[in-house]
Amino acid sequence: MTRVAAIDCGTNSIRLLVADVDPATGKLVDLDRRMTIVRLGQDVDRTGRLAPEALERTFAACREYAAAIRQHGAHRLRFVATSASRDAENRDEFVAGVLDILGVEPEVITGDQEAEFSFTGATNSLDGRSDLGKPYLVVDIGGGSTEFVVGEEHARDARSVDIGCVRMTERHAPGSPATPEQIAAITADIEAALDDVEKTVPIRQAHTLVGLAGSVTTVAGIALGLDEYDSEAIHHSRISYEQVEDVTTMLLNSTHDERAAIGVMHPGRVDVIAAGALVLLTVMRRIGAREVVVSEHDILDGIAFSVANQGQDRA
Repeated sequence: MTRVAAIDCGTNSIRLLVADVDPATGKLVDLDRRMTIVRLGQDVDRTGRLAPEALERTFAACREYAAAIRQHGAHRLRFVATSASRDAENRDEFVAGVLDILGVEPEVITGDQEAEFSFTGATNSLDGRSDLGKPYLVVDIGGGSTEFVVGEEHARDARSVDIGCVRMTERHAPGSPATPEQIAAITADIEAALDDVEKTVPIRQAHTLVGLAGSVTTVAGIALGLDEYDSEAIHHSRISYEQVEDVTTMLLNSTHDERAAIGVMHPGRVDVIAAGALVLLTVMRRIGAREVVVSEHDILDGIAFSVANQGQDRA
């Protein structure tokens, strides 16, 4: 077993996984898995730059994660940065800050690389499930972008498009509840993005839809009627189209305070969850999916597998 650390820094959150990984068997044992909402992508869609306060929130989380990595004695770390830092003009400030705190340079990966990591992390734990047909369609709904990956044992076709929950909220529906016009505008963006996805990724060929990331897991927690967030109950739950539709309708028509009062809701997702749920619902409608298999294992696990196989020594 190799002890590794993986950090995934997205548009809305930054997450850490410290784990023991056996590259030969693909077994992964969590030692520390945590998430902090930092909203790194605050206003990036409008300004093209990372805001100073967003950078400071992210660096504060990095300092906390550096201490955890030292505590667990992980000697290899990979830091992957996704949509917001891809889009920002001043991403050099972000890179320099992370390097100073953690001793490694963040890899600002492409959307296709992001999709590959997501597929590996999500499907590794589904091996041997005779009740889930292949190919899989893995959909990772992030803050700035959403990744679509079709494959069997490995990713075959992938595409990343800019329809994340933060981006859609800031662009079309910053208030709540959403108006019919705002819902229509978000849906139009999602549908247009799906048209682009279908040019290169055969999403309708999938036999099993696997949904990843906070928007999907939060929708699942609400659909399951959980009083508080329970990752074990949510992981590999199967949520029907009708349940997703009901939850999405409720979220779109809720006020900020009503969403905040939902037991499974992370405070950092309150204002963006409705758009994320609408992405999921629109995808399910497009491909005719009767259910979504929800995975707590995602890009973070894929990054951990990659560093165990290849390694990147910390400075």
